[in-house]
Parts: sequence; C-alpha cells; structure tokens
Amino acid sequence: APLTNILKQHMRDGRVDYPALTQDRRGLDDYLAATAAVSRATFDSWPKPDQLAFLINVYNASTLRLVRDNYPVTSIRKIGGLFTSPWKLESVQLWGQSFSLDHVEHTLIRKNFPDPRVHFALVCAARGCPPLRPQAYVGATLNPDLDEQGRLFMAQSDKNRVDRQSGILWLSPIFDWYSKDFTKEGKTISEAITPWLPSDVAQYVRS
Repeated sequence: APLTNILKQHMRDGRVDYPALTQDRRGLDDYLAATAAVSRATFDSWPKPDQLAFLINVYNASTLRLVRDNYPVTSIRKIGGLFTSPWKLESVQLWGQSFSLDHVEHTLIRKNFPDPRVHFALVCAARGCPPLRPQAYVGATLNPDLDEQGRLFMAQSDKNRVDRQSGILWLSPIFDWYSKDFTKEGKTISEAITPWLPSDVAQYVRS
C-alpha cells in the first residue's frame, strides 16, 4: 500500500513526476527503509510469488530513488560518473547489505525466478523501458499482472510493431539483450511474444 500510494501521487500519464517526488521524499524513503528491514529469514519464508513481487517493487522503488537523488538529470545513464554505470552503484539495501540494481536483477531475480515476464515489470527509468505500473506488485495477483504488463508493453508501437507490408517484426532491444530468457523453451522470439500480442497480430506473426 505505501508504494502504491507513492506511485499514484507522483505519476502523470504513465510518467514519474520527479520534481514532485523530490519535494515529497519521506514516503519513498520510508518504504525503502521498511523493505530494508525485512530479514532474509522472513523473506525466505514467503511463497515464491511474494518473494518475486517484493524484489520487483524494491528494484523499481530503488530506481526511482536513484533518479530522485540525482535530479535534475537528463538521463539515468549520466548517474554514476565516467567509470561506473548507475546499475552498478550499490544503491539497494537488503538484508543488512548493499546491492547494485544489476545484482538485484541478474542474481536475485533472473537466477532464482526464470520468468521472462520480469523484463516487462523491471523499470530502468528510460523512455525505451516498459511502462511503470502505477501499483505495487503483490504475490496474489502477480501472474495476471505480469501478463498485463506484457500486453501493455507490446502494444506500444514506438517500441514493438509489425510491418505487414514487409513482414518485418520490429522489437524493443529488450528482446535482444535478454533473448535467452524468452527462448529457453526452444521457442523463437516471435513465437515467445505471441501471448502478449493482440489476437489478430499474434495470428499474423504465427503465420
């Protein structure tokens, strides 16, 4: 509930209102303090969907805080300096340790939860990323929520589209960077994405 309140207060038309977020720091800081206070034993006792929802929320909230703390900045890529990317900064606090966003994504999430739909939910604070969901994820509805995120992302024609005249499928670089996550079951990328395409587009792609 606290994260959902933050997102609803500081999102406008699917984008984060960072000036407002910089003026209202306490909500996000309190939320991340609460998640940092969760012990590893408590986390390990949760069902897998609750664990994954928790980690996605922590990742997204930590990304918002990283941008907020460096605002105004024209691109998240400019955070961290010349030799360190923002995703390698130890900006996430969990279980009494500091982790980078890369560690949360690639080690804690992708290694332990081999679900390609996480790439629809993890937000990198760039326009090319999937949209940020205006509600926190919860384990009870995680499966349909991830599918909904997939449909929203695939419907963004500036990132994913089909040119029926040429027969070319234009896709976000996410499907290049993480192609192995989507093709683990022996599917091609075009086969793997059909569950999140509109039915008529999915039928065209399959043909």
